[in-house]
Amino acid sequence: MNALEMPAEPRLTSLSHGGGCGCKIAPGMLADILQGTGALPIPRELLVGMDTADDAAVYQLNDEQAIVATTDFFMPIVDDPLDFGCIAATNAISDVYAMGGKPIFALALVGMPIKVLSTATIGRILEGGAAACRMAGIPIAGGHTIDSVEAIYGLVVLGLVHPRQIKRNADARAGDLLVLGKPLGVGVMSAALKKGLLDAAGYAQMVATTTQLNTPGPELAALPGVHAMTDVTGFGLAGHALEMARGAGCDLHVDWRSVPLLTGVRALAAQGLVTGASGRNWASYGHEVALASNLAPEDHALLTDPQTSGGLLVSCAPAAREAVLAVFARHGFAQAAVIGRVTAAAGPSARLCVGPQ
Repeated sequence: MNALEMPAEPRLTSLSHGGGCGCKIAPGMLADILQGTGALPIPRELLVGMDTADDAAVYQLNDEQAIVATTDFFMPIVDDPLDFGCIAATNAISDVYAMGGKPIFALALVGMPIKVLSTATIGRILEGGAAACRMAGIPIAGGHTIDSVEAIYGLVVLGLVHPRQIKRNADARAGDLLVLGKPLGVGVMSAALKKGLLDAAGYAQMVATTTQLNTPGPELAALPGVHAMTDVTGFGLAGHALEMARGAGCDLHVDWRSVPLLTGVRALAAQGLVTGASGRNWASYGHEVALASNLAPEDHALLTDPQTSGGLLVSCAPAAREAVLAVFARHGFAQAAVIGRVTAAAGPSARLCVGPQ
């Protein structure tokens, strides 16, 4: 068979039942799965583990250094192999930044249907991952590969942070402001792409936001007024804000009018172009969210929309507001915005309130 007779390779997204962070296990089911897994002894050097549903584990090495360890991988969210690899790697590296750490090296996790995809395509996926690591200034030092039914790619990422500059998602304080670093809407765009309804401008916007490294993390962590950070990924803004609320024992109030959105995503969501993960997210935690009665259905969908390689969510003292926004601006996050505030819990348990304030 010559090159002209070779069968065309399938679209990468056709090989995955759910792309990007939209293929994460729903929060409620994940909680059931993890019940009882925290029973092992926890050494005092483990500063951040599983108890706060944080972005990465942190283990103290000495008085000046702690190691940040994380892993993240998923199925294709786009069809271009180079873009897929770059997005997956950027998303994995983000967890280190979200803890306030600086990444130092990565290991690749690769599962590919080798009888379906060519070695050239698989190589392009790995090339995209390597490109993201070069932008972060780190090497890929090794990894592991398997023959898989679905294409899977991601990284294990290790980083370093000063023990006093670790930013957990659980340390927000009543009176804090909430700042979001990136606009929402990646899941909606991925749903449109899979159905062939995302135009070139929308695709370019989607790739630009998902390949933008959350490099403000370490600089934000060094600001004395920054109390908590997380990155918004598969559980949507509502899910990750709730993790922050539960950890702090506070209520979080989001003013939806202030939340940045990717251009055109409200119209796409209004057409029903949403992921299945959005509904699963709401089914898992909707009972903990108080919504404004006039919140439009498309905005509700965007609130729970799974973000792949989403932005940092920062809880900071009001006096640190301008410094936080200045850090984001210096790193090229032009749409970073104050989206809400933290208050003492009004009831027996923390909750998220969404609507005009």
